[in-house]
Amino acid sequence: MARTPRLTSDCTACCWIPLFALRCEEARRPELAARPCALLDPEDARRLWQVSPLARRAGVKPGLTVSQAIGLCPTLRLCEPDPVYYDAQFTRLLAALSDVSPVVEPAELGRAYVGTDGLERLYGPPDKQVEAIQMRSAECGMRNFNEWSFAARNSHENSAFPIPHSAFRVGWGRGKFVAWVAASRAKPGGAVIVPPGEEGKFLARQPLAVLPLDPDTHRRLRQLGLRTLGDLAALPEEAVVSQFGRAGRRLWRLAAGVLVESVVGREAPEPIVAGLTFFSPVADREMLAHSLEQLIERALKHPRRTGWRVQQVRVRAELEHGASWMIEAVLKDPTAERSRIAAPLKTRLEQAPPAKAVERLAVEFTGFAPGTAELQLFARDASAAARAGRRRALERAVREIALRLRRAMLYHVIEVQPWSRIPERRYALIDFEP
Repeated sequence: MARTPRLTSDCTACCWIPLFALRCEEARRPELAARPCALLDPEDARRLWQVSPLARRAGVKPGLTVSQAIGLCPTLRLCEPDPVYYDAQFTRLLAALSDVSPVVEPAELGRAYVGTDGLERLYGPPDKQVEAIQMRSAECGMRNFNEWSFAARNSHENSAFPIPHSAFRVGWGRGKFVAWVAASRAKPGGAVIVPPGEEGKFLARQPLAVLPLDPDTHRRLRQLGLRTLGDLAALPEEAVVSQFGRAGRRLWRLAAGVLVESVVGREAPEPIVAGLTFFSPVADREMLAHSLEQLIERALKHPRRTGWRVQQVRVRAELEHGASWMIEAVLKDPTAERSRIAAPLKTRLEQAPPAKAVERLAVEFTGFAPGTAELQLFARDASAAARAGRRRALERAVREIALRLRRAMLYHVIEVQPWSRIPERRYALIDFEP
């Protein structure tokens, strides 16, 4: 099956709603806005996930245990998370943004990038484009919801986006990083526009914390006396690379405003959903795991999946007393095998099971990969097929190590001066790039 080219855009608008899940709860229950409140972690009900500004003033922070939070703020209102509802509302927002531009890329819950290349012909300059995005986001609905069903969460009919328009922050700039920093500096309900050519000037005043840094790299940069992106960009690029490797090169280019990361539009068929309603609520994990495999098998037989392999899968559950539960998994290798799809989901089920009995369970295939990547089909002999398999396994392992450690840890050994009498000069190490 031929791959359809993806739409991309360099000019970007970042739409951001801080504390998206908590905002959804406050919209459903307006009384929460006037008192300190917090959402429990969906994967660990003993800890806090998102905390309101009123609770932060009392010293409550995300990650604290419930007992610690209550000790700091006895009037704290704790809310059970409803991830299915939050995901449905975010999907509604993405649909609204898609009416402005065909290039929309979700980043995380409550934050999405909109490609604006070519929109000047429809809306005019950047400020008019931002105005169109804000207007369309506001038009997707303002009503609150007190009663809703599991089926209604997955439907776009008779529902609306509940978060007030004043919660939206928009940043416009060239590339996703500039747009994100601009959105983080915008006031609630406002926008910050970075004109083309002024990226370096705008970024120079921003703190290092806006960069995608791991704690160790951030500590090392602070120890070097760097406080702002301008401080980092003032250093020679090669000096930063010598200290931090390829990751340092990317950080320097982001800080200097010379790296433009394009918005990539989503390319996938419509999601495939298979659901099951239990006659009586189920809390047994083995029964849930078995039902999960049955739903995956049913979804794999859907005619729309023909020619596509599954790459991203989501499990939703409606729990007793109106709560919900959701887990997601991105497969390292797209597949159409039930066992390989079910394996990471069953692991997540064991690690973070539903807090209550399940009344309805649904499996949704949300990401797909076209065609096939099985190189063995074209191998000339069995040894070539084996070498191709080992190479792919090595590449997967290297990518996983890089994702976990955020730096290159594997190297090639190459001959430099094999005739040298000094062993250190005979060979050199270079980063391994799969």
